[in-house]
Amino acid sequence: MKAIAYYASLPIDDPLSLQDIELPEPLAGPRDLLVEVKAISVNPVDTKVRQNVQPEGGAAKVLGWDVAGVVKAVGSDVSLFKAGDKVFYAGSIARAGGNSELHVVDERIVGHMPKSLGFAEAAALPLTAITAWELLFERLQIAEGQADRQQSLLIVGAAGGVGSILTQLASQLTGLKVIGSASRAETQGWVRELGADLVIDHSQPLSQELKKAGQASVTHVASLTQTEAHLDELVEVLAPQGRLALIDDPQTLDVTKLKRKSLSLHWEFMYTRSLFETADMQEQHKLLNRVAELIDAGTLKTTLGEHFGTINAANLRRAHALLESGKAKGKIVLEGF
Repeated sequence: MKAIAYYASLPIDDPLSLQDIELPEPLAGPRDLLVEVKAISVNPVDTKVRQNVQPEGGAAKVLGWDVAGVVKAVGSDVSLFKAGDKVFYAGSIARAGGNSELHVVDERIVGHMPKSLGFAEAAALPLTAITAWELLFERLQIAEGQADRQQSLLIVGAAGGVGSILTQLASQLTGLKVIGSASRAETQGWVRELGADLVIDHSQPLSQELKKAGQASVTHVASLTQTEAHLDELVEVLAPQGRLALIDDPQTLDVTKLKRKSLSLHWEFMYTRSLFETADMQEQHKLLNRVAELIDAGTLKTTLGEHFGTINAANLRRAHALLESGKAKGKIVLEGF
């Protein structure tokens, strides 16, 4: 089967940083689905792994943790899906990625694809939807519905992949006042379209930007990018006993700064359940099915930002380069081999 892989961590402008290769077809385990990959999307985790993880023993390493496709075969213990089902999922970071014609994935982290979307639009959603959902409802413990009307959420980096779906979830499913940050006119407009009540510029001090917008403080923060650089300002804008959640990888994080206000810190990593095969691993299956229902009901919309054409090494290198530039809006999707 066709696949895109790398053999050594190289700068993305090197033609060998991602290569078109051929691999044997994978075999499904007892709880696995064998999926014919129709579309993929690209996430910052792809670039981080490519830059920092050297393949072992000279083997090819396949990236890609957002897939939409069709179930070709099922393992002996599969109960949630059958051959022919359209599915979408983010997969497991402990297994080979989905940048290949065929892919195996545990059924417990797979959802039925939204009926109203094509494969490209669906592929934009899984990883970011799981991350945003877990961050909002499980880490920050926001309740669905209008119960949190006196509370507010600042989303730092609201125009990116996770921010694009988190802004929608918070504005559509909760009573939070949603403040999104973006630094360019184009991305600020995108965040407003997604439902943010206020939009501020994170290239300026966040506390000053909030005051200019008439917001003295916030009860919750979702820091999706540059947490280390923004930490002092995040502590400043959070109300006493507020909650700070993050998804990025700061080199250092001085948590003693949170003590004076009794702020709590929450880390979201959507691979935790699949990596450790936690008892509640199947919650991601339920979560993705719920997202599909919300998409089909018109409550949420796909966060596809750009379609980069067919799935091949050249197009994936372009996608990685755009993500590494920090200028991506929404999700980058590739479709078909």
